[in-house]
Amino acid sequence: MGDFDLSVIWNNLPFLWQGLQLSLWLTLLAVIGGIILGTGLALMRLSGIMPLALAAAGYVNLIRSVPLILVIFWFYFLVPLALGRPIGGFYSALIAFVMFEAAYYSEIIRAGIQSVRKGQVHAGQATGLSYWQIQRYVVLPQAFRNMIPILVTQGIILFQDTSLIFVVSLRDFMTASSIVARTEGRLAEMYIFAALVYFTICFAGSLFVRRLQKAKTA
Repeated sequence: MGDFDLSVIWNNLPFLWQGLQLSLWLTLLAVIGGIILGTGLALMRLSGIMPLALAAAGYVNLIRSVPLILVIFWFYFLVPLALGRPIGGFYSALIAFVMFEAAYYSEIIRAGIQSVRKGQVHAGQATGLSYWQIQRYVVLPQAFRNMIPILVTQGIILFQDTSLIFVVSLRDFMTASSIVARTEGRLAEMYIFAALVYFTICFAGSLFVRRLQKAKTA
């Protein structure tokens, strides 16, 4: 540690920034896609229509029972075989993250929907709204306000999980840091820097969650 050299970080900053952009972009798209698909799965489970509820429950239980890296392998290796053509590393990873996170968001959203008072649903039924209209106009707006802190928390976890996309040859922030560490022979500098970046982003996210929780209880 006596020859600790921070210039290696500065000299490779554009390369590292590209990796961080990929990690953040993948996180954002996966959060949006996961929430949309997760909402659909949650509504299916709560619809009371047995085939829909069973299909959604089976999907959620299956995905939550396998590691994320295996889901990434599914979409990177197996789906192109089924389609007869490659779909690319980024899209394979994005689809895998969306499908994986949707199972977790589904449970979060289902709990959020169930936290809305039954009287709200009964009021919607009394006005002649259908099940889907009640969910869209009455239940979901209230449920999402309650769920925002935990949805953000899940997004923070997802950002950390983006480091797994090295398995499909994508250059995320962690992979970029590892490349610089090996090529420059500066493992200590780069891995400490990577840890600080992850800590800063995740800690800022956790502070944002706390602020949301305080605002909700105020």
